[in-house]
Amino acid sequence: MMRNVIYQAKLELARREFFYYCHLKAPAFYKKDREYLVQLCNTMQAFYEDQTAKVLIINEPPRHGKSRTAGLFVEWVLGRNSHEKIMTGSYNETLSTMFSKNVRNSIQEVKASPDRIVYTDVFPNVEIKRGDASMNLWSLEGAYNSYLATSPGGTATGFGCSLMIVDDVIKNAEEAYNESVKEKHWDWFTNTMLSRLEEGGKIIIIMTRWASDDLAGRAIEHYGKNAQVITMKALQDDGTMLCEDILSYESYCEKVRAMGADIASANYQQEPIDIRGRLYSSFKTYDTVPCNDAGYPLFTAVKNYTDTADEGKDYLCSICYGVYNNEAYILDVLYTKDGMEITEPATAKMLVDNGVNVADIESNNGGRGFARSVKAIMEARYHSNACSVHAFHQSKNKIARILSNATWCMEHMYFPANWRDRWPEFYNALIRYQREGKNTHDDAPDALTGVAEYCNYATVSAGRINIY
Repeated sequence: MMRNVIYQAKLELARREFFYYCHLKAPAFYKKDREYLVQLCNTMQAFYEDQTAKVLIINEPPRHGKSRTAGLFVEWVLGRNSHEKIMTGSYNETLSTMFSKNVRNSIQEVKASPDRIVYTDVFPNVEIKRGDASMNLWSLEGAYNSYLATSPGGTATGFGCSLMIVDDVIKNAEEAYNESVKEKHWDWFTNTMLSRLEEGGKIIIIMTRWASDDLAGRAIEHYGKNAQVITMKALQDDGTMLCEDILSYESYCEKVRAMGADIASANYQQEPIDIRGRLYSSFKTYDTVPCNDAGYPLFTAVKNYTDTADEGKDYLCSICYGVYNNEAYILDVLYTKDGMEITEPATAKMLVDNGVNVADIESNNGGRGFARSVKAIMEARYHSNACSVHAFHQSKNKIARILSNATWCMEHMYFPANWRDRWPEFYNALIRYQREGKNTHDDAPDALTGVAEYCNYATVSAGRINIY
């Protein structure tokens, strides 16, 4: 009698508490002393039960149970509410099918031994609808289209969901470095997955943080304060391991030595590889520019450096800056792919608005014509002849210039405190620029390097062409 009471109490606890459901189904893995799993399960349950919560992002090392926990969570949620509509997205069709089959088979499992607890012991009123149990799309009795498994290459047409789970869509470091792959993931998420999310629906993204602009990173940026983020590192800040039983310190060190520091940091420490390998580690900021007692800026000159777009896919980058004690205070930035019919008047207006004394414009690839047009617009539209416009040919190696001036840029340039919000594309182009490897765009670092060069060598005149 007492044994049956204890047994029924365990089942009831599993219905109420997600961690205890996991513990009941897989006690060897979901041990009560594995605190990170208790925290993970409790957070997922709290997110599900919170009516105001929208997005949960979980970053966790490999082999620590994130996909397994996601599958069990789907089971538990459907047990709690058989009318939920759940859609999961995985790296490819093979993984999404495996995820779907595991959940479906768990719900369908038949009790073969009195000692073995199956799904229907915990949720006796939930079962798969007969004739509606394909591998990737199936329904529960009394419901319609309860579950769909898909991938970036799959489809979600005709399916609406109340809970969306995206599980590890980046396969390896090669994809993390591939801008087009990451862009496809974001397009799939926004154009396909989000269009299927019903009003009030919830999103869970579970993945290793490969890159700052991977799906998790872009979701964090997109949803802002509405995104709840859990980050679990294999090696904790105090030197202990997240779970010594799953990954010991000795094994961790062996893996790090074998795979390289950047990949290991992404895999196990949730530190994106592009952050570890980025050229600019930090930039200085200012709240107010240097001023005298009367409140007037102490700049010895207000200047501009412009790198015109070489091709349609490139950006025009124009930077206005004040010079004080041979340091540069960034005042304004124009960073755009717009055509010259837009950028020429926009640059002219920026030069006038910021009181620029000297503008240095690269004459490569049509830059000299751009400079003439900007000068003409300033005179005709703003009746301003105060800015001296110089076109010059840049013959030095671009990458060598950027690398050699990076330290100076970080130590002697000051950006407005809110520059990330004022010029987000410019900001991202700088902080994501890699020291090694392929960069999609180098227009922002190139122009910033030009500012550094003209600050360091204020008397440079060779190669300049005055535009009158």
